[in-house]
Amino acid sequence: HMNEENILNDVKIEKDVDGFHPLNIGRLAMRGRDPLFVSCTPKRCLELLHRYGITIKRKRAVVIGHSNIVGMPAALLLQREDATVSIIHSRTENPEEITKNEDIIIIAVGQPNMVKGSWIKPGAVIIDVGINPVDDPESPRGSRLVGDDCYEEACKVASAITPVPGGVGPMTIAMLLSNTLSSTKRAYNNCMSLLSVSVQFSERSNLRLYNMEQAQGLIGQFLLP
Repeated sequence: HMNEENILNDVKIEKDVDGFHPLNIGRLAMRGRDPLFVSCTPKRCLELLHRYGITIKRKRAVVIGHSNIVGMPAALLLQREDATVSIIHSRTENPEEITKNEDIIIIAVGQPNMVKGSWIKPGAVIIDVGINPVDDPESPRGSRLVGDDCYEEACKVASAITPVPGGVGPMTIAMLLSNTLSSTKRAYNNCMSLLSVSVQFSERSNLRLYNMEQAQGLIGQFLLP
């Protein structure tokens, strides 16, 4: 049996491109602190809102699901944008009474067609993270993919809604690549700073780096896992 906590603790925070490290989550929760990386799925949700010009500040938002991977960091990101945030989980009573008042709904529970059209405030924005297979005799595969909301009902009430599949899914890959690129740039800049210090030290010691291979080898030592 693999211990999740031990594995996450062993990941170097500088390489935690998934954004699961406790220190990254802790920094996300604190005002005035910035995590090195934000979990890709919540990050993509906020990116979609920003890209489509949807106002978050002073809006009421609800996150359905409170997992460490999606729900909890999504709620923290919304709070950072000055939204008033509620969280619905498996023990929340009458969740539809909460969602009816919300301007932004992020759903990540893994229950097909859970959120009905009657749960949604007219004009609300819905981001559906769920992706669930359901039986479909008319499909060549015998099944099809649906989200956590009842799309046929929700799309008639919401002002904007992500489809499943093809909605937020591709954004996860884009956010992971973005985090990976940021990690590489940060590592490269750190190595160049160390190299600059090494060169200065060498000059003061009347020593010299004999060729670029030595410099590249020095950088490589810090870029290795």
